[in-house]
Amino acid sequence: MADRLTQLQDAVNQQAENFCNSIGVLQQVAPPSKFPDRNGSGSNGQNGPQEDFTMTFAALIARCAKDIDFLIESLPSEDSSTELQLASLRRLEQENNDAALKLKEVIGRGEALLDRIQGALSDISQTQLDMQKLESEPSTPTTSTQSLL
Repeated sequence: MADRLTQLQDAVNQQAENFCNSIGVLQQVAPPSKFPDRNGSGSNGQNGPQEDFTMTFAALIARCAKDIDFLIESLPSEDSSTELQLASLRRLEQENNDAALKLKEVIGRGEALLDRIQGALSDISQTQLDMQKLESEPSTPTTSTQSLL
């Protein structure tokens, strides 16, 4: 994500583009007019499409102006001294350290749980191998069973 100054520059560039496009569209759709002192009176053109473009570009320009105002207000003020910025950085660094400790703790618990799960899976697989081994051995009658017969 871009920093605030880059966002502000992008918004100003977008506003300039909105102005240029709106002027271009106005030149395109505006009917030619004659000056009254130059052989003729002014001509009236159609206002239907021009109204749509006017409202569209007015909305774009107004919204972009609000975005620019918001970005300007979100910039740090001149009252923000070096001491305040350093205090803010120290606070952020402490929060970062606290989050790192919590992350280490969670990772430790996760690794312990992983070890328990791997141990259980090992026991399960060993038990399955033992069961397959017992099932695959030919069943021979025991001697005590034969003597009884």
